[in-house]
Amino acid sequence: MSSVLLDKDAGSLTIFAFDEGQKLSEHTVPYDAFIYIIEGQAEVTIQGEKNLLNQGDSIMLPANRPHAVNATSRFKMMLFMIKS
Repeated sequence: MSSVLLDKDAGSLTIFAFDEGQKLSEHTVPYDAFIYIIEGQAEVTIQGEKNLLNQGDSIMLPANRPHAVNATSRFKMMLFMIKS
């Protein structure tokens, strides 16, 4: 489930909620992005490197680099897309 809170030319802010085992498959985007874990735990893979994130953790997703998200438990995250 996702909910877009802000969508502007400069970027967007979206809240995502995942059940354990749900994934965002590997993909790339032409913008930098920033993930903040609101609750729960997720594995974020950036260009093959796995990062285990817990509540309160954050990570930058560089533009044009393959990344994926895997819910290791139920979790919620904020995704900030930085377009300019």
